[in-house]
Amino acid sequence: MMLPNQMPRLEYGRVVLRAFESRDATLVQSVADDALIPSITTVPSSGTHEDALAFIARQHHRLAAGTGYSFAVTDSVSDVAVGQIGLWLRDIDQGRVTTGYWVAPAHRRRGYVTAALHALATWALELEEVERLQLYVEPWNRGSWQAAERCGFQREGLLRSWQAVGEARRDMFVYSKINESRFSQGPGPAPTPGR
Repeated sequence: MMLPNQMPRLEYGRVVLRAFESRDATLVQSVADDALIPSITTVPSSGTHEDALAFIARQHHRLAAGTGYSFAVTDSVSDVAVGQIGLWLRDIDQGRVTTGYWVAPAHRRRGYVTAALHALATWALELEEVERLQLYVEPWNRGSWQAAERCGFQREGLLRSWQAVGEARRDMFVYSKINESRFSQGPGPAPTPGR
């Protein structure tokens, strides 16, 4: 399956991943004063309806610009948006993509992150261009990295001072999941003898 040029709709368990809609502005506004989300994402900290709609418009532009797929994470029964998950394509030419996600505080600890990450990872690793899916998470964020591990991601190490979060640089665990059917750890080609 090739990279689609339209936003897919992905379903798994209690979640549906879909394109953001204007009615999701309420969700965006609800996390404007969260201690972490606006500092590590493009969610506006203003809390205004206009800025929330501008955020949604930027999410739609990501696909058109070729930078990625930004999904609203919604409850599969109510279709109410509870968070965001993305597939970011900066390194797609190397077969690598990155994911990141957040869920509003009112909806945490209900399995939304695990279900959303499972849906996204399953879809992403079926794409012909994707060999490796990676994510970064701060060591203190146990809920986030445990969700990654439940979805089959493997921790590869600690990246020291990896990312600016707010005004400070933070360490990050790096996790990955690969397309096992296309991965080989066998020896590479034999070196060419020198003269």
